[in-house]
Amino acid sequence: MEELQDTLEKSKYTYEIIQHEKPILSKQDGTKYFGIEVGQTAPTLILNSDKGFFALIVSGSRSKVNFEKIADILGCSKVKLASPEEVQKVSGFQAGSVPMVGIDLPCVIDKRLFHYDFIYGGSGQSTFTLKIEPQALNELNHVIVTFD
Repeated sequence: MEELQDTLEKSKYTYEIIQHEKPILSKQDGTKYFGIEVGQTAPTLILNSDKGFFALIVSGSRSKVNFEKIADILGCSKVKLASPEEVQKVSGFQAGSVPMVGIDLPCVIDKRLFHYDFIYGGSGQSTFTLKIEPQALNELNHVIVTFD
């Protein structure tokens, strides 16, 4: 968490790290708890492909991730969610708590997130949520592609 805070403090973006008693494990939990639109929820998923691992930050407004489309965008033959063990190994975080910024993986970002003033997602710890301006994702991550 210290590394995340250092990164955020050095950035020019407005953010807040919000503590809560219980982990927020779904977009529905997030919308209720924070009183936000579902599209503002922004989980960071770790993908496994034939070209390695990627971080995918996706808007909660998507009913599901189209892995075939993501594979096409990345030029991969196949893309799937990384297992919880793989997530821990490549990111250093538990699945469901991967932070939105500062992950040392090539990053794919959902353009829908840029429709909002603030988005809410992982901070690296299950009982803390990062609220941040979506433009920060471009600067604070190794973004290789955005998609619609």
